[in-house]
Amino acid sequence: MTKTSSKPVLPLSLASLPQVSELGANVPDYRINKTSKNGIVHLGPGAFFRGHQAWYTHKVMEKFGGDWGITAVSMRSAGVKEALQPQDGLYSLVELDKNISHDIVGSITDVLVLGQDYDKLLNTLTSPDTHFVTMTITEKGYCLDAAGMLDKKHPDIIHDLSDSKVKTSAIGLLSKALELRFLSGTAPFCAVSCDNLTDNGKKLKQALVVYTATYNLALSDWLDEYFICPSTMVDSITPATDDALRKMVADDFNVKDNWPIKRESFVQWVIEDCLPEHRPAWDRVGAILTNDVHGFEAAKLRLLNCPHSTLAYLGVLMGIETVFDAMQHTGLVAFITDLMDSEIIPSLTPPKELNPTSYSRDILDRFRNPTVKHLLSQIAWDGSQKLPMRILPIIQSNLTDEREIRRLCYGIAAWILFVRHRYTTGEELVDPLAAQLLERASQCNDDAENDVSLFLDLGAIFPDLLNKSGLFKQTLVQVYAKLVPLLKSSEYVWF
Repeated sequence: MTKTSSKPVLPLSLASLPQVSELGANVPDYRINKTSKNGIVHLGPGAFFRGHQAWYTHKVMEKFGGDWGITAVSMRSAGVKEALQPQDGLYSLVELDKNISHDIVGSITDVLVLGQDYDKLLNTLTSPDTHFVTMTITEKGYCLDAAGMLDKKHPDIIHDLSDSKVKTSAIGLLSKALELRFLSGTAPFCAVSCDNLTDNGKKLKQALVVYTATYNLALSDWLDEYFICPSTMVDSITPATDDALRKMVADDFNVKDNWPIKRESFVQWVIEDCLPEHRPAWDRVGAILTNDVHGFEAAKLRLLNCPHSTLAYLGVLMGIETVFDAMQHTGLVAFITDLMDSEIIPSLTPPKELNPTSYSRDILDRFRNPTVKHLLSQIAWDGSQKLPMRILPIIQSNLTDEREIRRLCYGIAAWILFVRHRYTTGEELVDPLAAQLLERASQCNDDAENDVSLFLDLGAIFPDLLNKSGLFKQTLVQVYAKLVPLLKSSEYVWF
């Protein structure tokens, strides 16, 4: 799309917004008019947040106004602050689709760094004007143990509980801010975790209640009773920013942006319907309020992640490089569509707000997006961790309820052959169980019964219940035998 323009390239800032608007970008008028205050603090302002939660809040302020400006807080790096502060928090959001769109997002009005701006941050968190804290700090940022409970032996938790002045963990920081609000008689803010962590709201609240109970039981009880932490589910592909994106924004839109963001046009934010009455109208700009976040998570795992992995393993064996390229193969697309319709959708108990057939077609459209060329080899990473989450539970459910599993077994068989392919070619197998998997691959001999048995014996991947299912093994052996020729010829027609 890049073009040569005679128009000047303008550094992005509040001062340049009127001119940027004249050049064709959608700009946040609410920032030009300067009518709003900050009501949200966000921890972890990476690319996903700026393409997702910040964009939703931007749309709210654009349509309905309100004091919902965001104070963005980097937990460690000063990079976001250095990039966005000269731009008054403004940045470009480029939606990647058949038609590329360009918006200037204005919901971030201040950028802080935990270690540099601690006092200012604490004042902001304890201000009665701050009603929400949103978070994208990755699963590690919650300092949880394997059971999903607060890990009191975590170095950051030990540090923060030692009466240190500057807290280093999100749990320590929020606990300190909530303690100050408690002591001053200010109601707690609502904390919204937006990380890919099942029961993220429940686990966040539990961690804060347990943390505060170690030094102030009254505070812990107050949080247990009054603190609102909805669980959420988020979804949108947000590739990393690179110089090519910066150049495209400059060439196509005549804007010099230090840190533009790009994402696919599809975006989803599912929030547990327990938000306080005074809140941004996120649900009026596309977010979904529901009492069944788990149902949406299951739909995503089964209708997005399962076909994604299946497509990856089959596609790599067929010599295909990207998801987009895979979606140009009519036979492969027909198989994935049939997998969704015949074996995945029947396994779901969908939330009332979700039409699984429509959702599955949205997913296929996302896979067809020509501007998001996701590498199949990358999606194929960590199969030993992904299969037990993405495919095996559906197989188990279908076996229990006497539904078909043949198409689902293609994903498992293709994964075994993918491991064998990596062993044969010497290409790196990115997987925490790589050594064990490659050792199994070395013993394979194209005899389906032998090869499948070698992998089914891996208890860390396949639960006993599945391993003991004669129907599962029989079906997997049959499918594996059908796919084995792909090891010798990527052009072999298996569908």
